[in-house]
Amino acid sequence: MNKDYSHKATNDEIKTRFDSDVERFSNLESGQQTTIDAPLTMELCTEAAKYINSTATELLDIGCGAGNYTLKMLNKIPNLNCTLNDLSLPMLTRAKARISAQTTGKITLIQDDMRNLDLPYNHFDIVLAAATFHHLRTDADWELVFTKIYQALKPGGSIWISDLIAHDSVLIDKLFQDQYGAYLKTLGGEAYKQKVLDYIEYEDTPRSVNYQLALLKKVGFTTTEILHKNACFAAFGAIK
Repeated sequence: MNKDYSHKATNDEIKTRFDSDVERFSNLESGQQTTIDAPLTMELCTEAAKYINSTATELLDIGCGAGNYTLKMLNKIPNLNCTLNDLSLPMLTRAKARISAQTTGKITLIQDDMRNLDLPYNHFDIVLAAATFHHLRTDADWELVFTKIYQALKPGGSIWISDLIAHDSVLIDKLFQDQYGAYLKTLGGEAYKQKVLDYIEYEDTPRSVNYQLALLKKVGFTTTEILHKNACFAAFGAIK
């Protein structure tokens, strides 16, 4: 896929938007209201992680935001060592404050582009990545990040992804874009719908579930699983 992404938002622009949106993303109930089935996918991803890696000690949360997914994971497996990655320092600061009250484990912050992550090999039991991979642009970016995650996981470790997705069929993509637009309209009317769709068009480059599952297998994961899919959102993962 040799596409031109020069018209898309830069990392600095994305970082600036999230720097100023910490309060909204600190609310477990409303932080992801533009994401269809957000509470369900968070529950499924963390429950899957618990079932696959019940004795986990090391968690990596990529694009952690204000820490919602890690907090949910700590409710299921207490006192994990938590490595938190995000572009936004205000998000990381809020995440650390919230998470430090819920774990006696070590908390490590990494403020950086996920493509630059320098992770120890065979170290993490669980990787969570919610609403973050859709910011990756080129095929090379996607493969680089998925490879880093595979290498960083222990054998038997797992990654669980909840994200905005595209579809391989142009017409099916339009079907679910239309459905998503109708959903957004129920949240805030036509103007709100257009605002959200405009920033998705400017910021995001989602890939299909098919694409991501195939890439997870390509970089080495032995098993992939789809937990949930509704319109333009899905929860899925893989086991090393």
